[in-house]
Amino acid sequence: MSDSTATRANVYDVRPKTEVPAESPLAWSYHTSGRPSVSQKSRVVLRERAMAGHMILRGGAIVLDEAVRGVLGFGLPARPNTLSLSDDGARSIQWLSPDEWLVIVPGGEEFTLERQLREALGDAHYAIVNVSGGQTLLELEGDKARELLMKSTPYDVHPDAFPVGKGVTTVFAKANLILRRPTETRWELVLRRSFADYCYRWLLDAGAEYAIGVEK
Repeated sequence: MSDSTATRANVYDVRPKTEVPAESPLAWSYHTSGRPSVSQKSRVVLRERAMAGHMILRGGAIVLDEAVRGVLGFGLPARPNTLSLSDDGARSIQWLSPDEWLVIVPGGEEFTLERQLREALGDAHYAIVNVSGGQTLLELEGDKARELLMKSTPYDVHPDAFPVGKGVTTVFAKANLILRRPTETRWELVLRRSFADYCYRWLLDAGAEYAIGVEK
C-alpha cells in the first residue's frame, strides 16, 4: 500500500436524521439529578456545550499547522498545555502531546473540516479521528468557579499557575478530563461521555454551597 493510499479515508456524516432526537450526554442526568435554575444567589453557573465537534489530530506540527491555518484561519498552539482560539472563540485547538491536538468546533462543522484537512494534507503522514460522540464539554463561570475547582482537582488553579489560555489533562474527582481556561472568567471541562453523569453530579454537590445554577 502506498503512502498516498494509506492516508485516504471516506468521511461520513454520522449524525442522526432530523426526525431522530439527538440527546446530550447529560440528558439522563438532567432527568434524574435535576437542573437547578440560575438565580441571583448563584456564584457558579454551569452550562453544557453539547453536540459540538471534537476531533483528534496527530502528525508533524509544521505540516498540520499549515493545513489548519489554511482551513480554520488560525494555527496550532505554540507551547505545550496551551490553547489557540478563533477570533470569535467558537473554535479551539488544544495541545495534548508533542504530536497530538484536540480541535473543538460547533456541531456539524467537523465533517466538512475533516474533509478539508484531508485535502490540504494530501500525502502527508497524519491521523484525524472524530471523537465527537465520545466527549462533551462543560463550562463553569462565576466568582466561585475557581473555588469549586479547588475542591475537585489536585491541579493548581491559582491564576499564577493557571493563566488564561492554559489547558491540561488532569484528575477531577475520580475521573480524568481536560481542564481549560479559555477566558478570564470561564473554565472548561472536556470529558468522556462515560464520565458525564458522574462529573455533573459531583459539580452539583460541590457547588451547592455556591448556589450553583445550570443554564438551559
